[in-house]
Amino acid sequence: MSMRYRILGGTGIEVSAHCLGTMMFGAVGNPDHEECARIIHAALDHGINFVDTADMYSAGESETIVGKALKGRRDEVVLATKVHFQMGEGRNRSGNSRRWIVRAVEDSLRRLDTEWIDLYQVHRPDHGTDVEETLAVLGDLVRAGKIRAFGCSTFPAEEIVEAHHVAERRALPRFRTEQPPYSILARGIEAGVLPVARRYGMGVLTWSPLASGFLSGKYRLGGAVDLTSGRAALTPARFDPAIPGNVAKLEAVEKLVELADSIGCTLPELAVAFPLAHPAVTSVIIGPRTMEQLESLVKGAGLVLDDAALDRIDEIVEPGRNLYHPDGVWRPPALADVAQRRRAPGDRSAG
Repeated sequence: MSMRYRILGGTGIEVSAHCLGTMMFGAVGNPDHEECARIIHAALDHGINFVDTADMYSAGESETIVGKALKGRRDEVVLATKVHFQMGEGRNRSGNSRRWIVRAVEDSLRRLDTEWIDLYQVHRPDHGTDVEETLAVLGDLVRAGKIRAFGCSTFPAEEIVEAHHVAERRALPRFRTEQPPYSILARGIEAGVLPVARRYGMGVLTWSPLASGFLSGKYRLGGAVDLTSGRAALTPARFDPAIPGNVAKLEAVEKLVELADSIGCTLPELAVAFPLAHPAVTSVIIGPRTMEQLESLVKGAGLVLDDAALDRIDEIVEPGRNLYHPDGVWRPPALADVAQRRRAPGDRSAG
């Protein structure tokens, strides 16, 4: 295996083309802290120098695990975490306000047991907070030495553009990275987010290359699906084979398995190699729960897909198409809030 390295946007920070995602470390996935630490150490030994977590992963437990595991090896690692989602009970414990971010970064620094965070990311947009407010406090944290750079995660293309316009107009530091979901089965960001990221010189670290497990090889057309355990239990609608959209995913998987076999790799290796073929992508996040999963994913770290393989992928899932909604955690208020999609009853007359 030969790990590749790339510069993260215009930050000058060199990161591995594979990033270790730690969402599955803690109560949500693997609660064994020592085993998680061994997985982190094995990833570093494989040449991965980029580790991504978030305050909300297992309610802070993931950050705690990462902090303990990096003791004595902190300088080897480009460490990324995120802020936005609700942490604990009560008001003003979420979002992208100055009030919350100032508190949340201190909490993350404590859990990670570090003096600085290399990349601090806004986990989702917050339409109750002016983006100017968010950019200003993040710039203050850079000047204070608490973070080295900052970015956004799962922002629509238009909100990335707005943030850059506000930064330029108000002479504020700008988002240097974006972290979107991207896989062979979810290619929607190719139409807007990735071209915008290239235009602004942003680094891109993508998540969910295995499409919530559909590209792991576990789910096959005609096979039984246990909707009571694992990820299927959390979001059964994504896995229920009785739903036509899931049949379309499974049909694509069969064709992708044939492609992987023809080029001598596994389906997960093909899936992880795919995002790195896009010129906008800097690093692809892999999120193992076990050592076995880590080893299977990094085994194909040197795999580079040729034009013939990429052409075949385009035939199976056309560019820019999502076979499923890749972000099951958050929906923009314009879609989630009925009041933002419908005129008031007394204001629906033609005019």
